[in-house]
Amino acid sequence: MGLRKSIPNLITSMNLLSGTMGVILVFQGKIGMAFGFMVLAAIFDFLDGFAARILKAYSPIGKELDSLSDLVSFGLLPSLMMVKTMWMHSVVGAVSIVPLFLVVMSAFRLAKFNVDDRQGENFIGLPTPASAMVCGSLCTFIFAFPESRIAALAGGWWLIPLIAVILGLLLVSEIPFFGMKAGAGHKLMDAKRIVFICLGVAAIVLAFILKYKLSFAILAFFTLYILENLFLAPFKRGPRQDQNQ
Repeated sequence: MGLRKSIPNLITSMNLLSGTMGVILVFQGKIGMAFGFMVLAAIFDFLDGFAARILKAYSPIGKELDSLSDLVSFGLLPSLMMVKTMWMHSVVGAVSIVPLFLVVMSAFRLAKFNVDDRQGENFIGLPTPASAMVCGSLCTFIFAFPESRIAALAGGWWLIPLIAVILGLLLVSEIPFFGMKAGAGHKLMDAKRIVFICLGVAAIVLAFILKYKLSFAILAFFTLYILENLFLAPFKRGPRQDQNQ
């Protein structure tokens, strides 16, 4: 394999390394720093696909490496963040490990993506990075604002497990979700994406007006992404057939 074809794989490896660092930080109780590495992993996840398209350096190994990296960064890491958040709120026992359901469903979702040629301009099922961002930003917000209503609810036994189960089911669902990056020949800025971007920008502005940290803005942004796709799902005919991610 030449250097040109190795570049996307090297970037993907940085995704994996970032996710692994995040896992280590979770065990140390450093939730905010762990979320920072999750965001970094998401940046590398975007860049590896971008590099592969620019360099025309697609490979079967790269596809599998990407899924393995995503499983750590966007499956295992957010699951552990939710478990750790429950433990730090003195919620223990069987209910505290329910969020691990998310890593199992992430594995199924990533395996499904690799063998499902329907997923091109649109995805089938919630993308793992979006699920991870909801979990990671939620946990980070809870620790940044322990007096908030959300933090109070998270101190109970039901909120975090419920979110984990809902996101896990969305990951393996047949609900179409639009992607923010489109392949060749596809419209990137159609109505649904424009609406999402406008709502997302409004959420970010509102977060800063309310003096919340970036974690709340990210939480609002990806929650709106999920809600918009669920709202549009009954009106969609299904994702287009395409071989590009």
